[in-house]
Amino acid sequence: MNALRTRRAVLALTATLLGAPAFAQGSYPDRPIRLLVGYSAGGGVDAMARLIAPRLSSLLGQQVVVENRAGAAGVIAGDAVAKAAPDGYTLLLGDSSTLIAKYMQAKLSFDPVKSFVPVAGLFKSPLLIVAANDFPAKNPRELVAALKAKPGFYSFATSGVGTVQHLGFEMLKGQSGTFALHIPYRGAAQIVPDVISGQVPLGVVSATAGLAQAKAGKLRAVAMMSNDKLPGAEDVAPLSTAVPGVDVAPRLFLLAPAGTPAPIVDKLGDAVRSAMSAPDLAPAAALQGAVTDFMPSAALASAMAQESARWGKLISEQKISAQ
Repeated sequence: MNALRTRRAVLALTATLLGAPAFAQGSYPDRPIRLLVGYSAGGGVDAMARLIAPRLSSLLGQQVVVENRAGAAGVIAGDAVAKAAPDGYTLLLGDSSTLIAKYMQAKLSFDPVKSFVPVAGLFKSPLLIVAANDFPAKNPRELVAALKAKPGFYSFATSGVGTVQHLGFEMLKGQSGTFALHIPYRGAAQIVPDVISGQVPLGVVSATAGLAQAKAGKLRAVAMMSNDKLPGAEDVAPLSTAVPGVDVAPRLFLLAPAGTPAPIVDKLGDAVRSAMSAPDLAPAAALQGAVTDFMPSAALASAMAQESARWGKLISEQKISAQ
């Protein structure tokens, strides 16, 4: 009888232990969720985080708190999330810079693909090539022609070495057989005035940073770097009309630490899908210069791997380094 009682007790304890994780996941979330952003408050990535966070809060029944961990092109935030408990309460709003960092920083503390579980794709932020009004090109074909006519004569400004802006223009150069000198700046706030004044002939900036000045006649919008349809930029031709295959735009996505249980990832993904399907989200994103680009977890995993390989190949071929 004692042996039978002991056996029953062991079985009951085993069932309790096995059931505990399922119960914990089923109650998720039961406290606020931190959404880390690798950039300062007020910037483009931060704006998109603050656009999606309250919608996720309503759907999940817990507050999603945006936390800015600026520095090193998003690496500081990425490191914090990679090391966080895989319980769904610390998430990262990653972007394409997270994928590029693997190739630009020799001692990166995490792997942008292996250290995270992809939750869902969120947005893309179209980029714009702008030029001074006296630049001899008004569209992508004329841009390529101008660069070919005077190899090395023109320069282009971006927000830094190894950014999507920089690598996108390097892709243009490589696939069109042209050459222009790269001048790294700190951001669009410095690039746009210098393009307007003619200190630098070309700049690659976010669509929002360039369109308003182009419509005011202060500079020229020469090409969109992607094929994305952004309201307000319908009359700006995509770069692919002159250089097929060049389709570049920073991607924003939601990541959780590696090891996060599948039920939690699924619940977060379902919430993102619902938030992204709201009819008012796309117009709100467009005001911030972004387009919606929802992807479920598996599709995002594939897209991240492909994008990472794409940038790695370009950086290797063009011998680009942070030095």
